[in-house]
Amino acid sequence: MKQWAFINSGNRSPAYNMALDEALLKWHSEGEIPPVIRFYGWDPATLSVGYFQQVDRDIDLSAVEKYNLGFVRRPTGGRAVLHDKEVTYSVIVNEDYPNMPKTVTEAYRVISEGLRIGFVELGLDAYFAIPQSEEEKAELRSPRSGVCFDSPSYYELVVEGRKVAGSAQTRQKGVILQHGSILLDIDEDKLFDCFKFKNDRIRERMQRGFRKKAVAINALRSNRVSIEEAIQAFYHGFEEGLGIELVPFELTQEQETYVNELAEERYMSEEWNYKK
Repeated sequence: MKQWAFINSGNRSPAYNMALDEALLKWHSEGEIPPVIRFYGWDPATLSVGYFQQVDRDIDLSAVEKYNLGFVRRPTGGRAVLHDKEVTYSVIVNEDYPNMPKTVTEAYRVISEGLRIGFVELGLDAYFAIPQSEEEKAELRSPRSGVCFDSPSYYELVVEGRKVAGSAQTRQKGVILQHGSILLDIDEDKLFDCFKFKNDRIRERMQRGFRKKAVAINALRSNRVSIEEAIQAFYHGFEEGLGIELVPFELTQEQETYVNELAEERYMSEEWNYKK
């Protein structure tokens, strides 16, 4: 059984969170660290946008400011996510890791098996989304909104037909970085306030549709799940799903310094966050 590093970062700033994910990818590509499973939260709650997303088109920055949210651009693609009442995970592993598929969608399936098992451990019958209809496939090619949880992509997790986790992936230096959000609760009004719509009627229609497409863990259970319980479930899920043993990993002071410098230079800069 292969050993992977495990990091539970707790709640960190948006810039630090993205910088650490990028740094872990770099260090793994250079052979300095093994593959990594990481869990983390956000302080403050944060709106993150995908690498290619156009902020001025999609995002209402006045609402981001009104709610005192952090704001950051991810190094991964996909649409915007409100990181609030959730567990965020990241997986860092070489593209040539044994039995890791070469295609992005199939790699999602393998990595996200750990998520599926975690949901089952929490008593939820989660399964992989596989868009079937031409309408669903068209929605993935041309999203109707900038909201990540508006529709599931291939091999994302759904319960009772509604998306419960949203993930994004990038590949750099021969390494896969997949990270994503596991929702414990959703504040729909706050989420939709952060996006631009042509008019209120379109927003209302989109928000009604959203309720049919996305759901949080605590809306599906009679007993609420805490952050700690969720982390434990997905910790076990990744161990079982990937057939690995997780070993606690702590950054050295030198590594912490590198992450903080990267956070300041890139993920706190307006040039990075608002460039598209």
